[in-house]
Amino acid sequence: MMATGVNELLDMLFEMIDEAKNVPLSSDKCMLERDKALDLIDEIRGQFPMELAEAKKLLSARNDYIASAKREGDLIIQQAEEKAKQMLAEDELLAQAKQRGNEILRQAEDLTRDLKKAANDYCEDALRRTEEAVAEAYDEIKKSRTRFRAAAAGVTGPAAGQGQVYDAAQEK
Repeated sequence: MMATGVNELLDMLFEMIDEAKNVPLSSDKCMLERDKALDLIDEIRGQFPMELAEAKKLLSARNDYIASAKREGDLIIQQAEEKAKQMLAEDELLAQAKQRGNEILRQAEDLTRDLKKAANDYCEDALRRTEEAVAEAYDEIKKSRTRFRAAAAGVTGPAAGQGQVYDAAQEK
């Protein structure tokens, strides 16, 4: 199988059930190749850890970005403090040194705050999109599982997945 994600695998499972041949003398039951259906379900299960790993990578990248922004901000603050001390050493520039040092500190704090906000906004958006994709895939699996259980129990009607039912007893 060359499926690229959970949604594609779910589509393949749906098609397999949708296109399955009817059981003789029955319009609401069908026959599936059990191994192929189980292989698809195993493949779906295998995809979830990869999607969760992607979410963890995004979190790690966010933390790295914030740490980098903090280091950069700290360096700017350190440079500002050094510059202020240097200027304070010269008596005639005392007032200007204090004013400039405070200005540089404010700029550094503003930059640090802006970098943190940008990193948080970016990561929040990326994590939200990842969470939505994972939730959507999870909902599809739950729906497929509900249809499969209904089909396995012999339930008919819309809850069983568009009128076609998988009958486990027919496989024996």
